[in-house]
Amino acid sequence: MLRIYFMQHWFNLSDPGAEEALYDMESLRRFAGIDVGREPVPDETTICKFRHLMEKRNLEKQRDPDMHQTKKGNQWYFGMKAHIGVDSRTKLIHSAAVTPANVHDSQVLEDLLHGEETRVWGDAAYSGQAEVLREHAPKAKDFTNKKGSRYRTLTDQERQRNRTKTQVRAKVEHVFHVMKRQLGYTKVRYRGLDKNAHHVFAACALINLMLARNKLLRRSQA
Repeated sequence: MLRIYFMQHWFNLSDPGAEEALYDMESLRRFAGIDVGREPVPDETTICKFRHLMEKRNLEKQRDPDMHQTKKGNQWYFGMKAHIGVDSRTKLIHSAAVTPANVHDSQVLEDLLHGEETRVWGDAAYSGQAEVLREHAPKAKDFTNKKGSRYRTLTDQERQRNRTKTQVRAKVEHVFHVMKRQLGYTKVRYRGLDKNAHHVFAACALINLMLARNKLLRRSQA
């Protein structure tokens, strides 16, 4: 059942879609360890119950906050937002948080820090968080992008520094690329923040496995 659950994330399958795919594709049945000559494929209800069990065991029991809308540029979006902390050297996800879409990035910075950082990179949305960094990442230097305002525009030197920082900060975009393109996760599937948060956390774990697969294979062969 755990392997079926992973396949749902890898191929962006609903519960009935997972049942159908297992009947249609022998390779998926082999991965899941299902021999239809001996046992039937788990039906969509069984797959759904296992997913609910995973959600129950891995999430805090708290009331789901409502999803909200936010505006980015001239476009309005309704739903939730995923915030991810990525190691700049390995590109692996070390922390993740999920909030309604209207929560500003700066409000979850402390949830994305593990405390042993030596440098913290981020876009201008995370600027002005020196107090949070001192409390939750005391060893870290602040390398977030500087933010201009209507009263003070950035200097040419500050813009150049921002471009340099962005080259490092952009590594987090690779993670979102894998999530959207390889896992096909571009829209929420379930109703309620907790269910979708669990989906994101499981996807992050699978993304780490995908990004680290070559290193893990080398270790297993050593």
